Amino acid sequence: MKRICYSTLGFQLSSFFEKAFILKFLRFCVVGVSGTFIDFGLTWLCKEKFKVPKFVANAIGFVVAATSNYILNRVWTWQSTDEHVGVEYVKFFAVSLIGLGLNTLILYLLHEKMKLGFYISKVFATGVVMLWNFFANNFFTFASVL
Repeated sequence: MKRICYSTLGFQLSSFFEKAFILKFLRFCVVGVSGTFIDFGLTWLCKEKFKVPKFVANAIGFVVAATSNYILNRVWTWQSTDEHVGVEYVKFFAVSLIGLGLNTLILYLLHEKMKLGFYISKVFATGVVMLWNFFANNFFTFASVL
């Protein structure tokens, strides 16, 4: 059977269904779980124990988790050997900062406006941002690895 490929935005639609792509996404999710523990743990520690304002605590947890995620994703998920580590990290961090903005906006809307619990709102925001981060990093940060 001949495979039909549609080129959209610089990638092939068929790549979404290839084993390598699915494995990459699963590895990204495993790394994301570790980042989620770091994010939630630091957010909780800063907010509850050190009485840091909740949105600042959220930012601290998110930034530290993003840095950990970069290292693990570079080595394990994308297996990048790009010698321009600084440029790659800046790209990854820029994607993460956009993710932080989305995370904070969703958290604000759900918690402050819709009155959902803070951590329930944070779980939902984290899920949305995970999808953004995977696709942006796959097709921007680690595009040279594809």
